[in-house]
Amino acid sequence: MNLQASPTIVGNVYDKYATSNPIVRWLMQGFLNAVSELYLSVRPRRVLEVGCGEGHLSQHLIKLAHTPEAFHACDLSLTHLASGLDERLIFCEADIYKLPFEGSRFDLVICCEVLEHLECPERGLAEVCRVSKDAVLVSTPREPLWRCLNLLRGKYWSDWGNTPGHVQHFSESGLQSFLGSRFDIREIRSPLPWTVILGHLRCRPTPPFNDTHQRP
Repeated sequence: MNLQASPTIVGNVYDKYATSNPIVRWLMQGFLNAVSELYLSVRPRRVLEVGCGEGHLSQHLIKLAHTPEAFHACDLSLTHLASGLDERLIFCEADIYKLPFEGSRFDLVICCEVLEHLECPERGLAEVCRVSKDAVLVSTPREPLWRCLNLLRGKYWSDWGNTPGHVQHFSESGLQSFLGSRFDIREIRSPLPWTVILGHLRCRPTPPFNDTHQRP
């Protein structure tokens, strides 16, 4: 998700979820295992995934042993949604900078592979925290490892391995520091080549609902 002044990235440049490449499939399994473990540790009743792309991650999580009462997912556009997604998933189009939900609505807000696309990640994170009642689960590519692996596979040489659309670059410690300004970090996972972090909001008064947000 991006401001209008920047190119809009919806979905993946490379469909890593559907690839037949055995190495990429192994890497993706590590990522999914890490996210799944942290998701199950929360056992949320109401879930929101921000920046759902094709819907693959939401589809994976709703199929796990724990089934929430409501699982929402949003992105700037839903034109890239995969076919055959679970009918229990509730999708809507939304901008991360102005999420159409009242404050503290969700037990868990998931924001995976999004912050690196944002011109203003602080604003995006503030909205993610606003709509969460307790827990936030975030992942980003782990830099500079991510770009090094791109170079090793012969991709994006002219941009020093930077994936198109990545305008922010977080090391593991850098992501911890960035997220730590908003919530207490409880768990960290480092599946190659990502950082996955689960945090819980510090006690704070619930911000008033802005009437300009339209509830879906």
